[in-house]
Amino acid sequence: MNKTDKTLDLKSKVRRIPEFKGVVFWDITPLLKDKRCFHECIKQLADHYRGKPIDAVVSNEARGFIIGAALAYELGVGFVPIRKKGKLPFKCVDVTYKKEYECDTIEIHEDAIEKGQNILLIDDLLATGGTVEANIELVEKLGGNVVGLGFLIELGYLEGRKTIGNKYDAYSIIQLKTTNG
Repeated sequence: MNKTDKTLDLKSKVRRIPEFKGVVFWDITPLLKDKRCFHECIKQLADHYRGKPIDAVVSNEARGFIIGAALAYELGVGFVPIRKKGKLPFKCVDVTYKKEYECDTIEIHEDAIEKGQNILLIDDLLATGGTVEANIELVEKLGGNVVGLGFLIELGYLEGRKTIGNKYDAYSIIQLKTTNG
């Protein structure tokens, strides 16, 4: 698959779970297990960001790791994890934020990003924008320069782009306009 495969229906590989922790949950595991679809997602993200000045990809656990690490490998840059509080073994900086269904605290190693590094933030999903906003805050606390925000899925009905604004190059592969897709 050298060219982008437009015949793949990536959206059909995302499973809708109507009630999970009080929200509609979009399950990407069927997409990930399909090697052609998974490859296509990483290729589309890489093609969008290829040639841009990126020093590292930063992703939030857990599903963001899957996409972010594969993309970092494809782009030939480093990968930096953001984890829930208490999961990283070294000195960290943290931020607490509100998600769709609860509050959470995430953290990053204090030496994970050097001042002035260009960072691409990647996650599986853009919902309300709270998680990516917290990720941006962590990267900027360390002096990193956020050069892009990439997502496998964007839930347009939750208007996360309003939260993140137009300051960043935000790109998503799959757009879901309603809770039914």
